[in-house]
Amino acid sequence: MFCPKCGSMLLPKKINGKNVMACCSCSFAGKEEDNAKIVEKAQEKKELDIVDKDDDDSLPLTDAECPKCGNKEARYWMIQTRAGDEPETKFLKCTACKYIWRDYS
Repeated sequence: MFCPKCGSMLLPKKINGKNVMACCSCSFAGKEEDNAKIVEKAQEKKELDIVDKDDDDSLPLTDAECPKCGNKEARYWMIQTRAGDEPETKFLKCTACKYIWRDYS
């Protein structure tokens, strides 16, 4: 529900012992509501795929410098870790020291 005066969202508020839908921007307060409440919905946890040591040979190779040992070759994979409208996160694994890091570009 939105405020008819300013268009801001109405939130449940207790005024004079009554539950009303009130605007947080202006002084508008609607009629009494018995069931006025805010409901929050928690997001579900997402699972990430873990790359096993034995699966390294199946991953593609790329030229990337390891930040830990300086090796110039790494294996990589991509996972959607953020919202669907944002790019995937690229994970890289050094072929020498097996260090794993992320590339957000």
